[in-house]
Amino acid sequence: MIKKYLLSTICAAAASISAVNASQLDEITVAYFLEWPMPFQFAKANGTYEEELGVKINWVSFDTGTAMSAAMASGDVHIAVSQGVPPFVVATSAGQDIQIVDVAVSYSDNDNCVVAEALEIDKTSAGELAGKKVGVPIGTAAHYNFLSQMTHFGVDISSMEIVDMAPADGAAAFAQGNLDMVCGWGGALRRMLEHGNVLLTGAEKEELGILVFDVTSAPAEFIAEDSELLSQFLKVTADANAMWNSGDHKDEMLPVIAKDAGMDLADAEGTIATFTFPSAEDQLSEKWLGGGAQSFMKGVADVFVKAGSIEAALESYDGAVNSEPLAAALN
Repeated sequence: MIKKYLLSTICAAAASISAVNASQLDEITVAYFLEWPMPFQFAKANGTYEEELGVKINWVSFDTGTAMSAAMASGDVHIAVSQGVPPFVVATSAGQDIQIVDVAVSYSDNDNCVVAEALEIDKTSAGELAGKKVGVPIGTAAHYNFLSQMTHFGVDISSMEIVDMAPADGAAAFAQGNLDMVCGWGGALRRMLEHGNVLLTGAEKEELGILVFDVTSAPAEFIAEDSELLSQFLKVTADANAMWNSGDHKDEMLPVIAKDAGMDLADAEGTIATFTFPSAEDQLSEKWLGGGAQSFMKGVADVFVKAGSIEAALESYDGAVNSEPLAAALN
């Protein structure tokens, strides 16, 4: 059922890929998530991107990274900010020609699965999840997280009833007692935690090699035809990250970021505190775009193949990363 859903969604998206006539663009569309507070939103809210790029920007919010892939495939979106690596891997494995251009955020503690408190199941009794009903946004970072954790605990996912649900919908169903476990991120994850507990902390997941990070991605044709525009976009993003990372502008930036993310100040502060925003220099290092991200994507793809979620992995994901626009932005 999961495999059928993924293949139908991705194949339809890949089949509808259309050329982005970047050289004639006087406006672009950028995808992002609500309830996902990031420094770029300070620049977004203040109009810095439009000022620096000299084009109109249509900002469109999405519920999942798979929806971002489909929108890029149809030509409706030129840049996706903070797309999860798993949905990116699913799309590229199916033949969609999109590429990673930067590492948007690392967040092992802000993407997880939550077990209903009434079940009283924790990491010592995770085997009891067999046969349970789970809400999972298929093809996303949360889906990879779920598969990896169930593999670690030896739970046969074929015994479970897996329902494809966006995090917000999953959180609502979980609160009503309609799910035994639910997976998601951001504001939805906070609401999930009001009714249950995680099996593994972010640190425990990292020890097992379950990394969680998002990327900025774009159609390869758009990158090739308007790399200068993209570099300018990445430069504004990097500057906003550096401003936040300095620690000197939190009082100025956080209220603006929270409002743009559709969150109250306390929730935004609690969420962004679990995020790490690598500098452009770090992103270009071996750990990230210099090889680490490519190797990690191969691992994600292999997990999805083993789970029957995708038909096959690419031999290499080196071609799915294009660090040239970021390097140009840095210089």
